[in-house]
Amino acid sequence: MLLEFTFTNHRSFRNEGFFSMVAAKDDAHSDELFEFSGNQVLKAAIVYGANGSGKTNFVDAISFVKNLVCNSIHFQPGEGILNFPHKLEGYDKESSYLIQFVTDDIRFAYGFTLKMMAVTEEYLYYYPNGRQATIFERFDSKFTAGRSFRGKFNTCKDVLKENRLLLSCAANFSSVDIIEKVYRFFSDELVIYSPKNQGNWMNYSLYQLRTDEEMKAAVLRMLKNFGTGIKDINVKIDERKLEASALPPFLSEEFKKELLQSKVDAITAQAIYEPFSVDLMLEESNGVKKLVAMICPLIDIIKKGKVLICDEIDSGFHESLVYELIKQFVGYETRPLAQLIVTTHETGLLDLDLFRRDQIWFVEMQNEDRSSKMYSLIEIKNVRKDENACRGYIAGKYGAIPMLNLNFARDI
Repeated sequence: MLLEFTFTNHRSFRNEGFFSMVAAKDDAHSDELFEFSGNQVLKAAIVYGANGSGKTNFVDAISFVKNLVCNSIHFQPGEGILNFPHKLEGYDKESSYLIQFVTDDIRFAYGFTLKMMAVTEEYLYYYPNGRQATIFERFDSKFTAGRSFRGKFNTCKDVLKENRLLLSCAANFSSVDIIEKVYRFFSDELVIYSPKNQGNWMNYSLYQLRTDEEMKAAVLRMLKNFGTGIKDINVKIDERKLEASALPPFLSEEFKKELLQSKVDAITAQAIYEPFSVDLMLEESNGVKKLVAMICPLIDIIKKGKVLICDEIDSGFHESLVYELIKQFVGYETRPLAQLIVTTHETGLLDLDLFRRDQIWFVEMQNEDRSSKMYSLIEIKNVRKDENACRGYIAGKYGAIPMLNLNFARDI
C-alpha cells in the first residue's frame, strides 16, 4: 500500500508536492479504513483541478519513480536522466522524490535526489519493530549499507553509475530478499493507468475471459452491477500465420521470412445482449471497450492488494459508472490492502457520502510562477462533514477550479 509521496521540482511542481494515504483524525466512514501499525490507511483518493493545473504531472512524478527504479539499470554511459524539472528551475536545481509504502507487511521509505541529470543522493530505510533502520544510503556514486546488510551490495559497485539507481542495480546484481520485495512493489504492485498509455490491458482481459471461468463470472457480475446490459462475452482465440502482404516493406528479407514462419493469436470477441450480439472491437462503444479492458486487471489489483493510480478515470466513462466503480472498489475487503487513486474533472464525484475529506485532493496552478500546489480538503477550514462539496467546489470555496472568462462571447 502507498502511504505518502513527496516530490519537488518536477514539471509544473516547482515547490514541494505532498500526497498522503494516511487517514487524518476524522471519524467519517471509519469502517472503510485499513489499520496498519497503529495508523489508519485510506483505500481510495480522488484528485481534482483545472485543465493544466498539474494533476497529470502528479501522476507523472510517481510514474517517473516507478520507471526509473525498473529501467535505470539499462542506462548506458553518457545518458542523462531526463526528469523534466520546472521551467524556472532547470537541471542545475535539485529534484527530489520520496515514497513511503508497505509491502509484505513491512514499511519502507525510499527516495533519491537528481541534479544535472545524475543521482546525487539515494536512500532506502525500513521499519522493523516500528523503528527506522537503514538498508542503504548513497551519495553520488558511493554508498554504505546498513548494519544488517554490510557486504550484501558489493556486487553493485562496478555497475553503479551516476545515471543508475542503486535500488535498480541491487535488484539485478544482488540476492537480498528485502531488495526483491521493494523492487516488486515498483514493478508489479504499483500500477499506473492513463488514457494515453493503456498497455495491453484489453488483450489481458480477453485472454482471462477465455481461459479463467472464475474470472469471467466475476467480470459478468461487475458488468451487471454497472448496468451495461451485457449478459455474456464470448472470446475466440485462433492461431494464424501472417500474410506477406501485411508486413511493412522496410523489413529485411531474412526478418520477413522469420515472421512468416511464426504464428500469431487472432482474437475475436462478441458482447452478448438479450436480443442480439455485437463485435466487441468493431461495433461496441469506446466506453464499454474501455470498461471491459479495465475489469480483469482491476479484479487482479483488488485480489492481490495492489495500488492503482488512474489518470483521468472519467475519460470515456459516464459519471454514474465511475461512481459505481469507485464504490465497488472501496467496498471490497482485501488483505493486503488494494488502493485506488484517481484524477478527474467530474464534479459529481465530489460527494462526502462517498469520500472522506482527507480523500479529496486538489491541484491548483499558482499564477505568479506557473507552478502547481497540492492540498487536501481536510486542510481547508470550516468544511462541514455534511457539506455539499460539489457546490462548494464549483463556487470556488476550495480553489483549484478553471478561471472562466465571463466575457468570452464579447471578446470574440
